[in-house]
Amino acid sequence: MDRERAVPDAVDPGLRADCGSCFGLCCVALPFAASADFAIDKDAGRPCPNLRTDFRCGVHSQLRQRGFTGCTVFDCFGAGQKVSQVTFGGQDWRSAPGTARQMFDVFPVMRQLHELLWYLTEALTLPAARPVHAALRAALEKTQGLTRGSAQELLALDVPAHRGEVNALLLRTSELVRAGVPGRKKQRRGADLMGARLKGAGLRGANLRGACLIAADLTGADLRTADLIGADLRDADLAGADLTGALFLTQAQLNAARGDAATALPPSLTRPAHWQARPAAPADPRP
Repeated sequence: MDRERAVPDAVDPGLRADCGSCFGLCCVALPFAASADFAIDKDAGRPCPNLRTDFRCGVHSQLRQRGFTGCTVFDCFGAGQKVSQVTFGGQDWRSAPGTARQMFDVFPVMRQLHELLWYLTEALTLPAARPVHAALRAALEKTQGLTRGSAQELLALDVPAHRGEVNALLLRTSELVRAGVPGRKKQRRGADLMGARLKGAGLRGANLRGACLIAADLTGADLRTADLIGADLRDADLAGADLTGALFLTQAQLNAARGDAATALPPSLTRPAHWQARPAAPADPRP
């Protein structure tokens, strides 16, 4: 157990995607363009041609090979099943096409709220943030209440304003936790570190909020207790890096990066299937 967390992570199962309880919303509601991440163009509200009638992906096991890497990176934080089963009471957009437009518009709103719930839940596991636990708990309960609103209420919600309120608490949480890390912490909030050579870098307790780390070499880097909220880790190499206790790291960020079996992760996150296994040690040439 890392020093910054005295209690185990207790992520609400409702904040993890349950595709079996969703009406394929990420495959319909969201647009994408032909690129390195997607093989085709698709408009918002148009079903992906790979979506089956049972709302499951017909090429799920071959997404990366077929040019749909972006699908393997995306994480809805459980918003898909919440919209499908709670907001719309289990009525799907195929059997009730009149609900489709509204359902698709609600989905990205719900995803943002569930992302905030993920961060708030994590913040409440951090003993160093105890001075703001009451405020964090109040924000968590308020956000949970918002997710239970009607479709009309969700669409009328000022999400940026609510996100701003929550972000202020998350920033204070980060400051409290990182203050307990010994030594001078690097302040690289919003920094452009695309392709940066940071192999073995000492980034423990660093402020990397919103930093661009696309294709950065972070192999063997010490990222313990670094604040990574909103950091762009697409194609960043995390092989052998230590992300133990990294603050506000999400599954989507890991999915977008590269790593291996030696990458140390927070217990609430899963090692992506596409990450490479630890290279085998060279054979001993001695007889």
